[in-house]
Amino acid sequence: MAKALNAGLRRALEADPKVVLAGEDIGKLGGVFRVTEGLQKDFGEARVIDSPLAESGIIGTAVGMALRGYRPVCEIQFDGFVFPAFDQIVNQVAKMHYRSRGRVRMPMVIRIPFGGGIGAVEHHSESPETYFAHTAGLKVVACSNPVDAYWMIQQAVASDDPVVFLEPKRRYHERAEVDEQASPVPLHSATVVRPGRDLTLLAYGPMVKTCLDAAAAAAEEGRDLEVVDLRSLSPLDLATVVGSVQRTGRAVVVHEAPLNLGMGAELSARITEQCFYALEAPVLRVGGYDMPYPPSRVEDEYLPDLDRVLDAVDRSLAY
Repeated sequence: MAKALNAGLRRALEADPKVVLAGEDIGKLGGVFRVTEGLQKDFGEARVIDSPLAESGIIGTAVGMALRGYRPVCEIQFDGFVFPAFDQIVNQVAKMHYRSRGRVRMPMVIRIPFGGGIGAVEHHSESPETYFAHTAGLKVVACSNPVDAYWMIQQAVASDDPVVFLEPKRRYHERAEVDEQASPVPLHSATVVRPGRDLTLLAYGPMVKTCLDAAAAAAEEGRDLEVVDLRSLSPLDLATVVGSVQRTGRAVVVHEAPLNLGMGAELSARITEQCFYALEAPVLRVGGYDMPYPPSRVEDEYLPDLDRVLDAVDRSLAY
């Protein structure tokens, strides 16, 4: 997936001379996860910029660049580092188009590696997606596989709206064949990645693979689970979600972030409103616990896994 993102960024740089990358160590080093490896060598230091260690400065500078007609792509090195730039993102990036009554666009992408599972230290395994999905004026998307990563990053860069682009860091090494001539799925569309009839698993980013593994395990017991990759968190593709739940009658939402006021809460409310008469059981949620992310030695106890997903499936099917 890291190489797919690299290839997608390369195509975006080739396609538009106004595309500029900026972030800590993204140039000569190629980024902590090597997502931007080789891009500064090929496109120069003026377009792939090694920024100071100052997230607020990275985003603040990108706001000015976007106002001048550039399409900045900012890398936040780790999810927990985004908060010094939170002011700029929610008060400037998200509001500029509305504040100018539509006269000013803010075409920028904020790339954030997110989620846990890599044995990292504090501030390196957060799931901040709900903060941004709650903020009007921001688009929020999350890729889960190399194919989506390749296309979604190009679509995000081409968008005239600001996009928070979430990359599940523990899936950077996932492999898949990417057909560069294929037609991509629209950026804000969910996809049914595994059809099923008994229950719908809704996930995004790192938890899509976990849900696919759970569906494969459930199939051995004769249970046919559908898995939907949300892909876009704001806006949500509710038509795909509702269509799936109306077919299966049951839904379990899975994410790494804590349950309290998370994406699962919003999805549960929307599904209950729109699928009430189709539901055979309450919408259930599986997520991180309502606590700060734990030390890496015990993160496996915190993160949703196959067993916790299957336990929720059992509880739903028991109704």
